[in-house]
Amino acid sequence: MERTAPGLVSLYKAAGVSLEKHRLAGVRAAVYLVLDRSGSMSGFYRNGSVQSLAERVLAAAAHFDDDGVVPVVFFDSKAYQVEEISLTDYPGRIAELHAKMGHMGTTNYVAAMEAVIDHYKDCGATDPAYVVFQTDGAPDNPKAAEKTLCKAAKLPIFWQFVGFGRDQFKFLHRLDELPAPKHRVVDNAGFFEAGADPRRLSDAKLYDQLMIEFPEWLVAAKRAGVLR
Repeated sequence: MERTAPGLVSLYKAAGVSLEKHRLAGVRAAVYLVLDRSGSMSGFYRNGSVQSLAERVLAAAAHFDDDGVVPVVFFDSKAYQVEEISLTDYPGRIAELHAKMGHMGTTNYVAAMEAVIDHYKDCGATDPAYVVFQTDGAPDNPKAAEKTLCKAAKLPIFWQFVGFGRDQFKFLHRLDELPAPKHRVVDNAGFFEAGADPRRLSDAKLYDQLMIEFPEWLVAAKRAGVLR
């Protein structure tokens, strides 16, 4: 890290502390980042909140996977072609990718989730996927989004939702609390609110919030046969 991405060393160390605390040291996972670019997200792109999250996720991913690359799915009314950030190409990367996508749309969770699932299946990964899914509000079609999440519970994919802004996030709280196995094979999602200014959330607090439910899912998914 000191040679490849010296600007991320402090984040890498903070992530390592949280991984140790949550019994995730040595766990392998394919890390994905999903970013909301609906119209209401414009301020978060302008003030660097989204770039900051991407850097923090990239630093954590360096513990889970040694390729130094995180696939990134941007979405609004649709999902865009999967992009990447890496340890060798991350400064200003989010603004660059966001700008080339043009007009911002609505909030289609389903398209974003399907893009992640398709990419994960196509890449032939053997490690489970850990998806950081950032958004600032409810989806266009809540019922379809809930159905997609429940169906995806049969796959070795964990979805960690992160809420930006002042929304009440009723839908995401509901997703987080959907009982298993009544509605899904295992509880395959977590959620927390990063607040109106996510940059003010300390690295330690962010990483702790990101890691709370993932170890529980690993245990449950193995027990249910979702993970080998």
